[in-house]
Amino acid sequence: MSIFLSGVSKLFHRRWLYGLMSVVMAASLILITPTPSYARNRLLDLIFRGVQVIQLNNMSDRQEVALGRQVNDQLMGRQFRAYRNSSITEYVDDIGQRLVPTSDRPDIPYVFQVVDDRQVNAFATLGGYVYVTTGLIRTADNEAQLAGVIGHEIGHVAARHVVRRMSEQAIQQGVASATGLDRNTAVAIGVELAINRPNSRENEFEADELGLRNVTRAGYAPSAVAAFMTKLQGQSSVPTFLSTHPNASARVERLNQMVDPATANVGDGLDIEAYRNRIRALL
Repeated sequence: MSIFLSGVSKLFHRRWLYGLMSVVMAASLILITPTPSYARNRLLDLIFRGVQVIQLNNMSDRQEVALGRQVNDQLMGRQFRAYRNSSITEYVDDIGQRLVPTSDRPDIPYVFQVVDDRQVNAFATLGGYVYVTTGLIRTADNEAQLAGVIGHEIGHVAARHVVRRMSEQAIQQGVASATGLDRNTAVAIGVELAINRPNSRENEFEADELGLRNVTRAGYAPSAVAAFMTKLQGQSSVPTFLSTHPNASARVERLNQMVDPATANVGDGLDIEAYRNRIRALL
């Protein structure tokens, strides 16, 4: 028995020693790696505080969805008010879920929400969270136009535009390092981007293309996508959707060029009266 206990003791101490050696070697590699002193100090600080670190450039779908959920909690808890009429929220969700299978990124769970706000606006954060205001729903003439807006926002998610913008913003703010970002900082940047930062011209063009392809695949009339943007351009005051989604004229021109005139009005969603009946609670 004593021989057995002695063997176990030696094995335990050997494993403990190997574990300690591994930690020491890892720390040594960190310290001797030629990284900027800020990054090195930040890495050590994060290690000893046990902070969860996110590598934005290598973020998995699961990590993106989880981070998007945290950003959403901040947005809907502090920045925006959710619209509570179930007939409207379920209608928007039905449209969004119809578009998901034909999108370029159908394999994450999407959440479509209605924001109680008279401003004409829509936006998306990372991980499949899409937001549409009551003002935009009222302004659309038909379901296909609303689907075009939702498809555009799904396009941003599909292209992971928010993830890329978060990485760029972190570098600009000087909070990124060789380790990545701690989760709280990432959430704060995600919230800031959703509220204050318009997308680039290139991102908008890409989301337009992906969105148009999406709604067409889903069976909606593709003419509605450019038609809604044209309608917004004609309003007396510039809607938030255009001020935060720049280059409207160029985008309308590109969208019209991508649609075959022979099939522009082929598809669902152009019935104005049917749409008004579905959103009657907002009228």
